[in-house]
Amino acid sequence: MVQIVWTEPALNDLDAIADSIALDNPGAARLLVRRVFKHVSQLAAHPDSGSKPRELRGWRYRQIIEPPCRIFYWRAGDTVYIPHVMRSERKLRRRRLATRDKT
Repeated sequence: MVQIVWTEPALNDLDAIADSIALDNPGAARLLVRRVFKHVSQLAAHPDSGSKPRELRGWRYRQIIEPPCRIFYWRAGDTVYIPHVMRSERKLRRRRLATRDKT
């Protein structure tokens, strides 16, 4: 089993997504956050189960999808780091991940 480390920026990303959903449907926002954390918790037992994002070929990142979110992560030994969460309909900017890759 690996340890999962959420970075503060990733938690802020998820919070912003949930806040925007909560404007119309607070219950759906709470449910989304629960689903994201449940899906990410599965990485503890299966850290390499995520797909490699097309946009990041050659990088160490993987992603898991929990609509409408893409959760990016990378593994270092027995630790999985979550640096970024974004809405799946948005375009990924490599620069954003690069600035969070200081862990």
